[in-house]
Parts: sequence; structure tokens; C-alpha cells
Amino acid sequence: MIRAAIATLAFTTCLTGAAWANPTSTEPAAVPKGDYALDKRHASLLVKVPHMGGFSKFTMRFDRLEGGFTYDPANWAATKVTITVDPTSINTGLPDFDKTIAGPGYFNAPKYPAITFVSTKVEGADGKGAVSGDLTFHGVTKPVVLDVTFNGVGPGMLGAGTRLGFSGTTHLKRSDFGVTTMSQFAGDDLDLIFEVEFVKK
Repeated sequence: MIRAAIATLAFTTCLTGAAWANPTSTEPAAVPKGDYALDKRHASLLVKVPHMGGFSKFTMRFDRLEGGFTYDPANWAATKVTITVDPTSINTGLPDFDKTIAGPGYFNAPKYPAITFVSTKVEGADGKGAVSGDLTFHGVTKPVVLDVTFNGVGPGMLGAGTRLGFSGTTHLKRSDFGVTTMSQFAGDDLDLIFEVEFVKK
């Protein structure tokens, strides 16, 4: 009986906690000042590349991302975001193919062990915006623009801390970064789709 009561209380707390965790505002001014770190458990980066001229868009995922930013609501447009992606964390669902993509013939992770994005400009309104920055991939740095939706700010699980959420996309050509192998099988145009959450330190 006691165990059942404890289990019921824990379950009720979890349900209540889920309600507490909802975003409460999509206004940048409502975000508390401070340092924010990427929540690695709630960060995903998908890459879609046309297969053999466009039969489909082959989809891959990077499993290891990290990063963060310092935020001041009085000067939010000056926010600088830094994100680092581990190229060896590429996940196609095919382990042997993952090694091929991460290897010397494609990403060349042994020589270029990190993919980085550093923002240079943040702008937007009404929860929509653009984050411009420098993307370094395969040893080449090029400017890119991320189309970003601010999903909101609110308390974390069980009401603890502060959490932010963003969704976004961008488009680039892999040949711009010197990645031209397997061109007979994979197109040049890449669509990147990301879902990320940050938590206040």
C-alpha cells in the first residue's frame, strides 16, 4: 500500500512537472540574463542530401553537439552563439557507412575533428529570425544564415532552472567546403534541420 502511494505521488509529480515545463514566452526580453549551455540530450542536427539525382533525400543525423552563448535581454541582438559538432558522430543507421562518411574520403574527421558554427549577427521579430555566422567544415570557413524559430523560454523539469528552445534550417553546398567525393551518388545541395534546447547555467 505504501509503495503504491509513493508510486502514485511520483507519477502525479511527473505529470505536474510536465505542465511546469511548458514555454511561458516567446519574447527575447523575457529571457533572463546569463550564460546558457546546449542541452546535449535535447539537441539534434539532421542533414538531407539528394540521392542519385533526386530519387529521395538521404537523411543522416549528428549525435554529438555542444555549445552555448551569453545572453543579455537589453542587447539580445549582440548574442554570440557557438556550436561544435563531432563529425565522427554521424549516424546513418549503417555503422560501416558511418565510418566511410567520417573517414578521409568525405568528412576526413582525423584531419578535421570538429565542425563549428560561430554567429556574427542575430536579428528577428515575433519569434522568427535569422542567425548569420561562420561555418567551418572540412577545413573551410564560409558564411551561412540559419532560419530560426524561437520556441520559447520557461522553467525546466519540475520547475527548476530556465530552458530555451529553438528550431531551424539552413541550406548549403558541400562543394563550397571542398567535399566533392561520391558525387555520382550524392547531390551537392544539403538541407540542415536542427532542434535545440539550452539551459541556464
